[in-house]
Formats: sequence, structure tokens, C-alpha cells
Amino acid sequence: LEKKYYEICEFCKKHKTRIRYVIYGILITAYLAAVIAACSLNFQRALPLFVITVLAIFFICWDFLIAKYEDRIAAFFSHGDRYLKKQWFWLKWVLCAALLITIICWLIFDTTKQGSRQLISFGGLVMYVLLMFIFSKYPTRVAWRPVFSGIAMQFLLGILILRTKVGFDVFNWLGIQIQTFLEYSDAGAKFVFGDKYTDHFFAFKVLPIVVFFSTVMSMLYHVGFMQWLIGKVGWIMHVFMGTTPVESLVAAGNIFVGQTESPLLVRPYLPYITKSELHAVMTAGFSTIAGSVLGAYISFGVSSSHLLTASVMSAPASLAVSKLFWPETEKPLVTLRSGIQMAKSESKNLLEAASQGASTSIGLVANIAVNVISFLALLSFLDSVLSWVGNLFDYPQLTFENICAYVFMPFSFMMGVDWEDSFIVGGLLGYKTFFNEFLAYERLSKLIQNREKGGSMYIDGVKQYMTVRSEVIATYALCGFANFGSLGLVIGGLTSIAPSKKKEIADSAFRAMIAGTVACFMTACVAGMLTVPGLEVPCHILLGNASNFTDFPANSTELVECCRHLFTSANHSEIFPGGNYSLNSWKLCCQILGQPAVHCT
Repeated sequence: LEKKYYEICEFCKKHKTRIRYVIYGILITAYLAAVIAACSLNFQRALPLFVITVLAIFFICWDFLIAKYEDRIAAFFSHGDRYLKKQWFWLKWVLCAALLITIICWLIFDTTKQGSRQLISFGGLVMYVLLMFIFSKYPTRVAWRPVFSGIAMQFLLGILILRTKVGFDVFNWLGIQIQTFLEYSDAGAKFVFGDKYTDHFFAFKVLPIVVFFSTVMSMLYHVGFMQWLIGKVGWIMHVFMGTTPVESLVAAGNIFVGQTESPLLVRPYLPYITKSELHAVMTAGFSTIAGSVLGAYISFGVSSSHLLTASVMSAPASLAVSKLFWPETEKPLVTLRSGIQMAKSESKNLLEAASQGASTSIGLVANIAVNVISFLALLSFLDSVLSWVGNLFDYPQLTFENICAYVFMPFSFMMGVDWEDSFIVGGLLGYKTFFNEFLAYERLSKLIQNREKGGSMYIDGVKQYMTVRSEVIATYALCGFANFGSLGLVIGGLTSIAPSKKKEIADSAFRAMIAGTVACFMTACVAGMLTVPGLEVPCHILLGNASNFTDFPANSTELVECCRHLFTSANHSEIFPGGNYSLNSWKLCCQILGQPAVHCT
């Protein structure tokens, strides 16, 4: 038996590659048979599985062809590449002219169809680009390809997700699936903290989501899926924008992981990157959020699809702003030809990776908890001091939020936020910049809940909630780690990874934070240009608010639309359709539309 055992072992060692292929073939065949069976039973139900399978087959074939025939493919396209380089001098001006004409035509047609509010967002986008150029480190050395291609990439992603039904449905479906997936953390929270764990919502509901998501990300990192996904996204940005491999990979990584984790993907190359690349690495971290805290913001009630969209759109925006604010003046040492490789997981198996992910989240959860406690306490104290100072001048309403609202109000308005809501969004931006985005999103979630309840829009002259358009733009503007707390975190984290770059990190960190903030603002501008929300508040509530408050904006598009709907429903009814509408609402609509209908007389 022992002799036979050794013979079998030798045979397996000799033919282990073939045996592995046979096992893989059996497993793949069984999986495909299961997919076909599921599709034949109910294709609609099995559609997500079918799409995932098709994408997996496509990328497996793509990677196989690239690995085997990369040189031949490069040689095939080399003639076209040389021709483009020869003709690039005049071709770039033709492309710029075509792009400019396309933008003008699009703005004309879109403004005619959707109204003029999108023009403000476009003006804001132009304003932020000009501000970055004026305050650029080397304005005369700016390479415009990464800037314009980054904005174009951001715009194309926005059109695909926000304006096309397929793109919107896909991201909406992804958001719902992530939301459902994150709810499985409730099982662990319920077991540890008891049935009434939701009584302490933030500590026992939100923070366990961070632990759960960190565990899942660590497992995906161990199997190599995260490196593969980040590599694909980074390659697209490298080819499309012309940025270097290091900054492209880090920007792609920041879509999924945090600002201190993403540089670890290219850790061996950090000592050799240029100042501009280092600035781009930090800017990418400031302009996006980590996947682990994404789940926490979703649990607040913020739209999951918009948070996902903001994370994806901010990646190219961060590189565009970074290359405008700190242009490249040196020759990058790390290129694709130098054979860049991403770091691999140190875990030995999947269970160890899950355990390490959970253990790693301890520091993150503790950091979030203590920061929220300290910042809320500090904010309360600051508000009390400001109220006391304001009371000396007969203005006891003075608070930190009010000061921030006045400072950031012009910036929020130029993103496309309604003028009536720009004061509120300005306060949220102040919370995010001087404290952190957790406090800002928590405040935004309360505003969303107030709107969904449909109460009075104004109480004692103070607006209680915003329009959906303003909420959407605020969601994009807040979606980033650009705050003073993260500034110290980035300096400390990057210095420990690349000690030789300590001076450069300290010199460029503050500029990177400003660039990250502007990248989020530009993403919000694009969202403002492309977002076309439906009616935000039920008509009977909107008309009631408008008729009961003198400071409510009259003759807005929403009011006119509601009044038209009201008269249309009345004209198609045999009896007077009072319903939820008060007499004051009818009088208001008669004034707005000047209707000579029987209902007004």
C-alpha cells in the first residue's frame, strides 16, 4: 500500500498541471450547466447570474489573449500609433474644436429641454478649472490632456449612469444589492449586542457594517479579485488620460479602499515617484471615500446609487485636478515598461484573510467612534461660545454652521444647488471640511428624512429640508476624505510607507487636500448638469407650503407643474376634486396660471 501510495504521489506531481486543468474543467462545466439550467427555468430571475457569467468569460478570454499575444497586438496597432503622433499637432485642434461645438450644442438642446439650472453647474465647473489653473504650482507647465480627458471621462460616466436608463438601472441595482448585502451585518450585531441593538443606532448598527465590509474586502484582496479590478480600472485611466501607472492604480484603488490603504498597492515604487505623482496619490485619497465607510453612509439613508456613482466619477476628477494644480515637471521613473506589480495579500488562506480584515477594522472603528464623539462635543462647545459672542451683538443665532454656510454658500450655489438650499449645503460643506464627512452625511440624512415625511418646509422661517436636486448635488460634493483630520492621517500614513519622501509629503499635503475638495466639487457640478430628478415633494404639500408662507419662492417650475396637474385632474372629473388640496392651494394656482376655468370662478 505504501508503495502504491508513493507511485500515486509521484504521478500527481508529474502531471499536476494537467490534473489541475481537468479539475478546473469539471468545475467550470458544472457551473455552466447550473447557469444554463437556471436560465431555462426562469431567465428573468437568473439574469444577474447570466450577466456576471458573460462578463467573467469575456475578461478571462481578454486576459488570456493579452498575456499570449501582447507583442503581436502592440505591433498591429503600432502603425496607427505612429500615424497619430505625426498628425497630432493639427488633429488635437480638430478634436478640441469638435469637443467645444459638441458642448455648446448639448448645452443649447439640454437647456431648452430641462431648463437653465444646468447652466449654473456648467459655469461652476468652468470656474473651478480656472481657479485651479490660476493657483497652479506651475501654470505654464500644465499638460492639458489629463485635465480635459479626466473631465470628459467624468462626464461620460455621468451621462451613462445618470441619463441613460440602462446605466441608471445597473447602478441602482448595484446600490440595492450592496444595501441588502450590508444588512447581513445585523446578524452579528444582534448576537453580540442583543435584540435592542438598534436603540444605539450609530454604535451597534453603523459601526458593525464597517467591520463586516472590511472583512469582505480583505477576503477579495486575498483571492486577487481587488488587485485585478483595480488594475483594469487603472489601465483604462492610464490609457485614456495619459497619467503614469502609479498614480492611475492608486486613483483606481481609492474607489474601493481607503486613502492610507491604496498607496500600499504600489508600496515598492513610492520612493521613486515624482513630486507631481506624490501629489496625485494624495489628491486621489482626499477626493474619494473608502468602501468600508460607504456602507455606513448608506445606512444613514443616503442614496446608495449616488454614493457609488460619486466614488467612480471622482477617480478621474482627482487626477485631472491634481495635474492642473501641480503639473508634472520631472521625468517619471516608474512606467509600464518597468514591469509594475501590485502588492499581494500576506494571508495564507481565506479564513486568515477574513480574520485579519476584521482585526484591521478595529482601529478604523475606534478612530471613527472617537472622532465623532470628540468632534460633536467640540462642535457643541464652539456653538455655545459663538452664541454667547453673538448675543453680545443681539444675534444669538450665531453658530459654526452659520459661519460655514456663508463661507461655502457661493461654492454650493455654483455647483447648481438651488439658491434657497445653498445656505444649508454650505453648512454641510463646512462640517465636512473642518470636521469630517460622517457628521455632514448624518446631518444630510436628517434633511432627507424630513423631506420624506412631507412636513412643513419652513418652521419659524428656517427651511427644514431641501429639494431632491440639492440633496443629490450635496451627496456628490461631500463624497471625499478632504478634511483637516484626514490631513494628519495621510501625512503620518505615507511617511511610514515612504520615509525618504517625508519632506515632499509635508510640503504638498495641504495643496492635495484643496485639490481633493475641488475634485469633489467638480463631480457635484457634473451631477448638477446631468441630474434630472422627478417631483421632490407631493403636490398637495408643496402647494400648502407655498400658500401658507410668504417667503416661499413663488412661480417656481415645481409649483407651475403641480398647478397644471391639479387643473388637468379637475377637468377630467365630474365633481370638484378637493382631495388633499386646501382652498388656499386652489387660489394660489389660479393666481399662478391665471386660469379662467370654472374652478377659479
